[in-house]
Parts: sequence; structure tokens; C-alpha cells
Amino acid sequence: MVRCRRITGRRSSQLMGKWAEDSGAELVEAAFVLPLLLMLLLGIFWMGRAYDIYETITRAAREGARYAVLPSCATCNPANQMTEIYTSAGTTTSQACISNPSYEFTNFVAPSLLASGLDPNNTVVQQTYCQQAVVMNPTSPVAAQQCGVQVSFEYPVHFAIPFTSLSATTINISTSVTMRMEDQPFDSSTGDPTCP
Repeated sequence: MVRCRRITGRRSSQLMGKWAEDSGAELVEAAFVLPLLLMLLLGIFWMGRAYDIYETITRAAREGARYAVLPSCATCNPANQMTEIYTSAGTTTSQACISNPSYEFTNFVAPSLLASGLDPNNTVVQQTYCQQAVVMNPTSPVAAQQCGVQVSFEYPVHFAIPFTSLSATTINISTSVTMRMEDQPFDSSTGDPTCP
């Protein structure tokens, strides 16, 4: 029996020695892996948020452009509808923006942003909002040219991803939507579509 006790004592001391050599290894491994895992998870979250904001501002710009190209009434002349946008925004050759606030921004773009929890009164949105009339295919022959409206602006996204250069930085996400004018006017003498 004494002999068995000695063997058992030796084995237990060998096991205790091996355990003592490995103690703390899990903590060191966790110290290396957990920050990387946290950075990866936060990166996925913020990239998803940025994509959500991009989709939201694109939908909002689409709402503004869609209203701008629709006929204003059944009996109105389609040329009058685009003349207002072209007059305010320059000419077909020299375009300039109708800046915020426009009727389309106030009544269609801003509510779409608010519905998703974005701030339409953000300084970046206010400074970059642009609504302008465009010739959608200017290199095409005159008979095939289409008038349209382009709505574009930017929205800032604040990133907070630790251990990266993106931590506490702001990136402006931009969007631009162009839609063809409904009921485009035609020149009565040539039959070609015209842009006011």
C-alpha cells in the first residue's frame, strides 16, 4: 500500500506540474482574440448601418425625383412642368442646382428620411442637396434625347470601430437618382422630343 501511495503521489505531482505550465495560456489567447472579434463584430454592425443609410437616402432621392417628373395635372402642358425646373436650375447646356429647400425636398425627400430616423436638417444634407433638370442622353440624336430630373445629396455616417483608423470618423455617403420625365413635350414642327 505504501508503494501505491508513492506512485499516486508522483503521478499527481507530475500532473500538477503540467497544469502549472499551462495555467494562464487561455487568458493570453483570449486577450489576443477578443479585441479582434470585437472589432470584427462592430465592423459588421457599422457597415450594415452604412448600407442601410445608403438605401434610405437613395429611396428618399427617388421619391423626390419621382414627384418632380410626374405630370402636375391632367390638363397642364408638360413643358410648363419642366420649364420651372430648367428656369430655376439653369439651361439644358448650363445646369445648376435647385438647392434645399425645394418643394420636392420638403414634401417628399425629408419625410422619407424622417421615417427611417435620419435627420433631413443635417448640415451636410442641406449643403449638398441638388435637384436639377438634365438631358439624360446628351450624345444621342435630338430625336432620341430624353429630359429628366436628377436628385442628389450626401448624408454623414459616424463610424466607431475601435482599434482601426475608422474609429470616430465621419464618412459622407452620397446618392444620385435620375428619372425620365413623364409626358415629355414634342416639337410640333419636327416631332422631336424637346427639353425646355
